[in-house]
Amino acid sequence: MKKILAILLALAMVSGVSAQRHGGGFRGGYRGGGTRVIVSAGGFYPFGAYYGFGMPFGYGYPYGYPYGGYTQRPSKLDLQIEDIKHDYADKIASARADDGLSRKERRNEVKALKRERDNTILQAKKSYYKR
Repeated sequence: MKKILAILLALAMVSGVSAQRHGGGFRGGYRGGGTRVIVSAGGFYPFGAYYGFGMPFGYGYPYGYPYGGYTQRPSKLDLQIEDIKHDYADKIASARADDGLSRKERRNEVKALKRERDNTILQAKKSYYKR
């Protein structure tokens, strides 16, 4: 009976962890960070903490700042670097999946693509700050 209970508990924990959202953002757009943790000190409106009484005290909204917080817009450089990284991630994935090359050639191709990606990002930074 103890073994069955332990197995069920382990399965519940694994399914709970696998249901979590991993990483941050979505492909093709800018969104920093992963999941947001909200700490509240109560239940729902009439019975729990509401405006001004949550943790930390003094904030006037129940879930932090309004409209998702005060975030800065990404600069053109940030968007350009993100596009470069996405393009090279696709190139690297296709190079890794290429069965026409030997393992050593695939490794060398991936290393060359990573060097090229880093140089392209460096050139983008130089041209952005040169203006």
